[in-house]
Amino acid sequence: MSLTGGNRNDVTQLLPLLDKIPSVAGAVGRPRRRPDMLFADRGYDHDIYRRLLWQRGIRPVIARRGKPHGTGLGTFRWVVERTISWLHGFRRLRIRWERRDDIHEAFLGLAVCLITHRHVQRLC
Repeated sequence: MSLTGGNRNDVTQLLPLLDKIPSVAGAVGRPRRRPDMLFADRGYDHDIYRRLLWQRGIRPVIARRGKPHGTGLGTFRWVVERTISWLHGFRRLRIRWERRDDIHEAFLGLAVCLITHRHVQRLC
């Protein structure tokens, strides 16, 4: 994960984020290093990034600017928005008070562990 300033555009971090995806073990053979598709909203609608994704073998599913809604991307985006909402339930993460990014990332990891623990408890 890369920690950037709050006023940075998200699209500038798209390729570094893809580079940091860990390999995923699954079926027999070489572990996967990249996703098949990338779902994104209109903020990522640039031909440059579409081309770069295609060059990496990733199919971009990006909503077009100026087109009406109805692409179906909202069903996938809701999962991300819900997760961010859960993280904002922790006051310390809602507003970043720590100056050091390692401390902020530690609190973020702790929050993810607590959220996961709550969901596992609900299943048992």
